[in-house]
Amino acid sequence: MTETVGSTATPDRGSAEGEQGEGLSRRDRKRANKAAGKGGKKQKDPNRKNVFARTGLFYRQIIAELRKVVWPSRNDLTTYTTTVIVFVLVIMAIVYGLDTGFAELAKLVFG
Repeated sequence: MTETVGSTATPDRGSAEGEQGEGLSRRDRKRANKAAGKGGKKQKDPNRKNVFARTGLFYRQIIAELRKVVWPSRNDLTTYTTTVIVFVLVIMAIVYGLDTGFAELAKLVFG
């Protein structure tokens, strides 16, 4: 993934343990961490931001993504809306015709 100038994306966090523990099962990694003295209570990540900073970052990322959206013009929107309405009307007519036909067929068969 390429980063652009001014991007609000955060890089993926990597760890030295992830490189060493590739291919190991979860239980084996847990045992290795215990043997290395890393077991027990989880310690706070000093790089983790508080909830307000994370919320602010989330909303900044939403705004950045919305700026990338190509919004349709009024003419495009009118064309798309008309196409959808015509398509729905055609499908409704097909379903109505099939329903009516099957109802008449059921009357003939079952009386």
